Amino acid sequence: MSSSDSITPLSKLPNFDPRQIPVIGVDAHLPAVPREQLQPEALRQRFVAPPSWQPEVRMEPRFTQRAPVPASVLVPIVAHERPTVLLTQRTSHLANHSGQIAFPGGKVDDTDADSIAAALREAEEEVGLTPDFIQVLGTLPIYTTGSAFIITPVVALVRPGFTLTPNEGEVADVFEVPLDFLMNPAHHRRHSLMAEGLRRDWFSMPYQDADMERFIWGATAGMLRNFYRFLAA
Repeated sequence: MSSSDSITPLSKLPNFDPRQIPVIGVDAHLPAVPREQLQPEALRQRFVAPPSWQPEVRMEPRFTQRAPVPASVLVPIVAHERPTVLLTQRTSHLANHSGQIAFPGGKVDDTDADSIAAALREAEEEVGLTPDFIQVLGTLPIYTTGSAFIITPVVALVRPGFTLTPNEGEVADVFEVPLDFLMNPAHHRRHSLMAEGLRRDWFSMPYQDADMERFIWGATAGMLRNFYRFLAA
């Protein structure tokens, strides 16, 4: 972990740093999704003829009283020879999920035709990823965060060759993580914490990117875990 990463807050909750919570388990006993099933055509076919499956993580314990907010994120799989997932690190001053690693996305606007349109719009606004590079494959089940966002994950293939222009007000960094790393449960760590009478359970998937640890956790890790369950079913 770099020195700058070590002081970046990963939660607005007081006295809570997910990096400091002990790991209670690692799911190395579960099989990784074979690499051939992570290639673009195999992913297309999985969404054309989806298996019978159930998401593992649907809802986080609520820690806010505000009304639920419909939201949408793009799960962008870049179609390299070894496919990757494009992720962002949010800036530290944002009101929600500041400093965290996230998919491009945000609230669904009244002008959005649907959750897919919202995800595409947000991806272009946040990182400059334009729709002409994107092929939407389908959606995963809704994921509800503790901050009351009702998120639809939109999975898409992204053609390499794009140029990104991150929105500096929202995005501190953009990077890619190999899809086969994320779809291997040996890299899925479990955490649990009792706080104010409420138990919180979550996954983390730390990825060593050169000399920097990318600490993927919370909602992003939960949606990736559901994606693993979908592909492994």
